[in-house]
Amino acid sequence: MPKSEQVEIAVIGAGPGGYAAAFRAADLGKKVVLIDRDSELGGVCLNRGCIPSKALLHISKVIGETSHLAKLGISYNDPTIDINRVREHKNGIVKKLNNGIAQMAEARKVKTIQGAASFLSNNLIQIKTGAESRTVEFDKCIIAAGSTSSMIPGVTKKHPSLLTSKTALELESIPERLLVVGGGVIGLELGQVYAALGAAVSVVEFLPNLIPEADTDLVKPLHQKLKKQFESILLSSKVSSIEPVKNSRLKVVIENKKGKTTDSYDKVLIAVGRKPNSHLLNLKVTDIETDEKGFIKVDMYQRTTTKNIFAIGDISGNPMLAHKATHEGKVAAEVASGQPSAMDVRAIPSVVYTDPEVAWAGLTETNAKKNKIEYEKGEFPWAASGRAIAIGARQGKTKLLFDPETKQILGIGIVGPSAGDIISEGVLAIEMGADSMDIGLSVHPHPTLGETIGLAAEAFEGTITDLYVPKK
Repeated sequence: MPKSEQVEIAVIGAGPGGYAAAFRAADLGKKVVLIDRDSELGGVCLNRGCIPSKALLHISKVIGETSHLAKLGISYNDPTIDINRVREHKNGIVKKLNNGIAQMAEARKVKTIQGAASFLSNNLIQIKTGAESRTVEFDKCIIAAGSTSSMIPGVTKKHPSLLTSKTALELESIPERLLVVGGGVIGLELGQVYAALGAAVSVVEFLPNLIPEADTDLVKPLHQKLKKQFESILLSSKVSSIEPVKNSRLKVVIENKKGKTTDSYDKVLIAVGRKPNSHLLNLKVTDIETDEKGFIKVDMYQRTTTKNIFAIGDISGNPMLAHKATHEGKVAAEVASGQPSAMDVRAIPSVVYTDPEVAWAGLTETNAKKNKIEYEKGEFPWAASGRAIAIGARQGKTKLLFDPETKQILGIGIVGPSAGDIISEGVLAIEMGADSMDIGLSVHPHPTLGETIGLAAEAFEGTITDLYVPKK
């Protein structure tokens, strides 16, 4: 007879959204159980995504910085890379954060269960751990089951030389030649890591631009740098087949308007996006509805079409970002606990942690033009920033988009070192409904990269002195 228990709130998935939801509900006095397939808490972000990739990107950035110093008269020998120690360093960071989450769960008396959860009804879930199973009856449930890497049609991911973001981050070895299929955030971040560690990296992207969701002017400086770091970048191209050949290599056929080309690689990383894990939950026995892509439908309170069940994070729709999941998790926990709360945000920032970083939030020029939204723009080129020149970041840029009538900020975009850190000011400005004068008249420290936000607002206002802008 399977074990059974009853809880007030069951949370399925212990990623950033799931554990935030569980901890917030516990803080509000609820009896909570947190369920995850993995033995370690933290989900994809901590164990096989955001955190390990940033640890490796830091290493690749430092390698690039030491190389840049040669132009300034300071030279180092070529780096000697001990891949085992690099892997241990990355794993150590993940383990430390795993332990921190487990300790917070214990301190809050949140019970954790390892196992695969699936629904038996609108109030009952089954959890399988190996050959054992148990059931949990809940008053409320928060689904935070996340997503998995998508594959290209007709390609199996069982070949050892075919990588996903998960297996690429395991860093078993550095291939001599690596093909990255997908020129989005994950593909470029991991491609830059492998290039810094010695691989000859090529990227193939189906669309005509890298990072298609970002404005092309922001991606351009990154594209220029990647052209020097990578063996090749193929845009408007698609991979039509991947077949194993001798010595564990892979033969890849790539198609574009020039025709078909065939080449072989030691490893191929598939980074063409992610798909929600809704298919793992046996939702058909509930009243929960999904859309055509498998995302669970939710309202602004993160409620599904079943009132006592909530969904957050990747499984509830784009953007698939950890910080979005965290905020949604808190909202779901608060609503489930009887608190007034809603997911009511004006801007969710996106960051590509390459070198240089690319970050944006709110309205983009691409979306404004597509949806015929009127806007005006203030830009500040980092070639006029003393701090940017001092650190070799002349190609950077900060731009702000404003409402033509109210002058309120609608969007922000940045490319350059630390873009992901300094964009937070722009996100706050959007949320607060700040206008160009609010931003431009706020005193920013000099010399910093962050002051470029204030200078972009001044450029829009026509009050800037750090640039000469002829009067119209």
